Amino acid sequence: MVLEIIGFPRSNFVRTVRMVAVEKQIEYELLPEAPHSELVKSINPFGLIPCLRHDGLEIAESQAIARYIDAIGDGPSLIPNDNVAAARVNHWVSLIATRIDTVLLRQYIVPYLFHKDESGNTIRTEIDKALKRFPRVFGTLDSAVASGHVAGPAFSMADCFLLPMLAGVQLFPEGKEAIANHAALAEYFERQTRRESFIATNPY
Repeated sequence: MVLEIIGFPRSNFVRTVRMVAVEKQIEYELLPEAPHSELVKSINPFGLIPCLRHDGLEIAESQAIARYIDAIGDGPSLIPNDNVAAARVNHWVSLIATRIDTVLLRQYIVPYLFHKDESGNTIRTEIDKALKRFPRVFGTLDSAVASGHVAGPAFSMADCFLLPMLAGVQLFPEGKEAIANHAALAEYFERQTRRESFIATNPY
């Protein structure tokens, strides 16, 4: 059975697991389902994407899906075998999927896309909260990628979690400016946009 990734293509976490599949040279089918669709809720009772189906396995949550794909694929491992290096990757995956996602996605991108008043103007309450946290978030990321990638010199699962967020952030003015103002992060992002897994999963 072909591996099925279920979720809306513009979701950063859907793109993350798709990038992992490309990196691991795994053929997959994307089923473009919105959150809380009947199919999604049949796998994730909370209605969140992405979900995965493969050979009788049905699971949700991007970190679980990404690790499953990493385990079964033929490409280079996205989590190192060395325990210390693996701990660094897992540290960044968790940090990006929780703290950084909260600021960049939930407080910044989502309001730009969906929080409008009756006249269609963006409601900036959450956006302005996010902007106050931008210096710490982007400063942290800038320092992290100075070694070449998020968790060290090699491309890893942490990069698969970060890159879709940066791709979304740079579509809006403050996000684009924040990336441009951090030299290491700007160079990192520009370089990664040429990566096959980034190009093949571009939903924009």
